[in-house]
Amino acid sequence: MPPNQWPSNVQYISTCSYHFSVPKDMRAFLADGATSVEKTNSQSLVVIRRISSPTHPAKGQFGLFSTSKIPTKTHIVDYIGEIHCDEREDSDYDLSLYRDGDLSVGIDASRMGNEGRFVNDYRGVQDKPNAICVDARTRSGLTMRIESCRTIKKGEEILVSYGKAWWQARRLAE
Repeated sequence: MPPNQWPSNVQYISTCSYHFSVPKDMRAFLADGATSVEKTNSQSLVVIRRISSPTHPAKGQFGLFSTSKIPTKTHIVDYIGEIHCDEREDSDYDLSLYRDGDLSVGIDASRMGNEGRFVNDYRGVQDKPNAICVDARTRSGLTMRIESCRTIKKGEEILVSYGKAWWQARRLAE
């Protein structure tokens, strides 16, 4: 069941979906060790809210906010979407998962995903991010985890660094 504020044009999923562009051997590598779907309790830790602050760079859009105090090094949510090996230059929701030579694997949550797609960049909101993206191998395979890097107060927006490469690519596309 999708959480409140979920956009009607985006499919809510609880496990990643694979695009046909991911070769079978890469799919096997990514899923290596998968035994069962790992359940996360993300809906109890976070809520999606419309951003109303006039100074926020994403004013009028949505963000992910804590529903309670989140201690440092806590797994908040996995970034779930469509795992792919094709170019997604138009997507603002594409995150790099793995590189192997010329093959680049990403997770794109523009058309399908979970709460992780609403994590915004910290720039223009706070001095530093309060969460980080961490590669993790879980029971469901290789994933990108969003984890707190400091204590997050109840009601605080979950913010990461998108990285310089994301912002450079964005400027080139404009």
